[in-house]
Amino acid sequence: MSEAAASVDGPARRGRPAALGFIYAAILMNVMSMGVIIPVFPSLVKSLSHTGDAGGARIMGVFAAAWALMSLVAAPIFGNLSDRFGRRPVLLVSMFGLAFDYVVMALAPSIAWLFIGRVISGITASSGAAAGAYVADVSGEHDRARNFGRFQAAANAGILFGPALSGAITAFGPHLPGPIGSLFTMLGARGPFWVAAGLAFANGLFGLFALPESLSHERRAPFSWRRANPIGAIALLFSHAGLLGMAAIVFLCQFAGQSFNSIFQFYTHYRFDWGPTDFALLAMGLGGGSILVQSFLAGWTAEWLGERGAVLLGLVIQVGAFLCAGLAPTPIWFWVSMGVFMISGVANASLISLLSKRVGVDQQGQLQGSLQILFGLTGLVAPLAFTNLFAWAIGPGKGLDLPGAPFVVGAALTAVAVLMAIIYARPIPGAPVALIAPESFAE
Repeated sequence: MSEAAASVDGPARRGRPAALGFIYAAILMNVMSMGVIIPVFPSLVKSLSHTGDAGGARIMGVFAAAWALMSLVAAPIFGNLSDRFGRRPVLLVSMFGLAFDYVVMALAPSIAWLFIGRVISGITASSGAAAGAYVADVSGEHDRARNFGRFQAAANAGILFGPALSGAITAFGPHLPGPIGSLFTMLGARGPFWVAAGLAFANGLFGLFALPESLSHERRAPFSWRRANPIGAIALLFSHAGLLGMAAIVFLCQFAGQSFNSIFQFYTHYRFDWGPTDFALLAMGLGGGSILVQSFLAGWTAEWLGERGAVLLGLVIQVGAFLCAGLAPTPIWFWVSMGVFMISGVANASLISLLSKRVGVDQQGQLQGSLQILFGLTGLVAPLAFTNLFAWAIGPGKGLDLPGAPFVVGAALTAVAVLMAIIYARPIPGAPVALIAPESFAE
């Protein structure tokens, strides 16, 4: 039995169902607060910057890069803090910090203030490493993929309900009777930001009174600045057999995914003239379908094909989804591609599970911090690349005359990830085997 598996056979394992319920609820509310602003954020950017789709896309690319840079710096710190002091305090800092961030953006009088809000958001969101480590803490060897799938399903539920709430606020808020309707009319696109702030604050209160700690004192590791920096965090990926190859697959998938996240609102507005309500419906559809996939299909696929098989199947399906989205001639075909995207989610939980099994329990926070670094690197580079590619494709002279070019590039990157998964996505029996001490890489 591996160290990671053995560690959950004691008190932490006995309290696992309740602990998982708490963390799922916390992630649901956290992501829901983020989802509320998704449909209206591009509108607010274009309003404050006085630009159209091409200019707005470029600005959103800069915002995304700034968010990623802050996450890149803060993620290993949060990950190591969670290994030292526990997951709960790190999560609470994130929840209340996110509430403050939404207030800043709700009051932003200019694009510069909105930018400051995104910087704060990048810092507070870095504690996602603690949330992932929490799930690893209370999971056993055989239910880890299922628990990570449900963790992702809770996040997808937030993506479902957040935009739905935003759409309701935008569509019906101004028509409510009395001063409430007048208030939403006055706030316009800023109304959902205030609602998001309230949700994030309520989530912080929920965590303060209901979220138990998952990491016992005897399983905690000393905080080290050698590990709490991007170089030290990434060094962990060199320390265990097969870990770097698996991390490279995650990096490619995340980079490819940024092709969708960076431009889908501008792309659908340009191609199909979709507005905030349509964006909300799309996010709701993706969230609802992903809940079903992550809650049921992901675990079943891992049991049927094994975690490696689930990863390969999901990535192959994702290649087709990207191509279908990028070349979709009509909104119906675009919706079809979204359905294919949802099914490809069977790979996600198994991919993270295979990674988490390669390190010991005292390094789960550091591993999740390392993954956040990879996400930060993709978030730093990919949005700038994909938004500029999109702007070039639809700009004067239509350099490529293919608005879906970013999605086609995403398909190519995912195809490379498939080839790497054939080589590296293999379970490693027994305890994690250290190759090189992570501290030897850090300065």
